Order: sequence, then structure tokens, then C-alpha cells
Amino acid sequence: MSPWPTSVRAAQPRGRVITLRPLRRGDRERWEELRASNADRLRPWESSLPTGPEPVQPFRRVRRGFERAAREGRVVPFAVAADDVLVGQMHLFDIIWGSRWTACAGYWLDRDATGRGIATWALAMLLDHGLQTIGLHRVEVHIRPENVASLSVARRLGLREEGLRTGLIHVDGAWRDHVTFALTVEELGAGTVLSRVHPGAVATSG
Repeated sequence: MSPWPTSVRAAQPRGRVITLRPLRRGDRERWEELRASNADRLRPWESSLPTGPEPVQPFRRVRRGFERAAREGRVVPFAVAADDVLVGQMHLFDIIWGSRWTACAGYWLDRDATGRGIATWALAMLLDHGLQTIGLHRVEVHIRPENVASLSVARRLGLREEGLRTGLIHVDGAWRDHVTFALTVEELGAGTVLSRVHPGAVATSG
């Protein structure tokens, strides 16, 4: 497991810089604004508890929880920034070592950040970080079949589609089917996922 905190950066062809970094104390106002304004749009895609709605957690508790989980090696919790403006979050979670060395990837973005290639670039950067820097063997992405935009991102990155998994995750009040995509170190080979997005694109970390 690589040290935490860390960040990953890459510049898109037109100069926009995409950064994956930890949440900061100063993100509170922007984060709360994004979560409130995108709540209805994100509800059909975000996991929920079978026992009922979770109480809304204050930003400070969310950030501290992520930091604790990151230090323990259970989650890699990045904020997504475009030209230093917070636009969402992207995580590696359900990290399992032992005989598995695997994790899942998930994300959400502000409505205004969609359609600009940010999700595609950021997920490519996250997958490269997980497989090449952290040392995972396999990363999975689970997407509801109704989520056309996220399905397009996974397919654009050339992730292997493993099929529909029935009732995989509780979302928006019910057990929902998800399409599973995966990528292993062997499939990636000597290249990067980011180079699949744009030849010659390079991410830096630190």
C-alpha cells in the first residue's frame, strides 16, 4: 500500500489539469454545496443501507472517516479537482489483500463537470494508481445497467465486461443489478489506462 496522503495529476490536451487528492478542511463549503445540489441526480446510483436512510454526516466526520480508512489501507479516498476546483470524489474501496489484492472503484461528479472527459480521465488515473502504484492485482467497477453515462466511461477505457450481477448492491431503497467491469495487471501490461484515453498522456503523483 502506498503512503497516504498522496495526489495524482494529469493535464488534458486543452490544458485543464485533473487532480486526484485528499479532501481538505477548506473543501467543506464547496463539498456541501455539491452534495446538496446533486442529491437527487446521484440518488439512483449511490449505495444505500438496507435498514433505511443514513443520517446525513457532517463534512468534518466524512473527511476524518476517509482519512482514518486511508491510513488503515481500507480505502483510497480522492477528491476530484479540475483546475483546482472541487468537482466530485473518486475512491478505491473494499480493498482486500491476502490472496486477492483487489479493490472496487467508484465515483460521483457534479452535474456541471460531466461531458468534459473529467470522469474518463480521473477513472483512468485512479486505475493506474491502484494497479501500478499501490500494487493491486485487480480493480472492479460496478455500474447499474441504467447508468448509460458511466457504462460509456468504462467501455471507453477498454475495461473487460464480466456481465450482469443480480442484486449486487443496495441502491436507492432496493437491491439493484450491476454490470461488472474489471481490469488486472496482466491485462494492462506495460502500458497505462490513461494512454488509452490519450496517447502520450502522463500522470504524476506525490
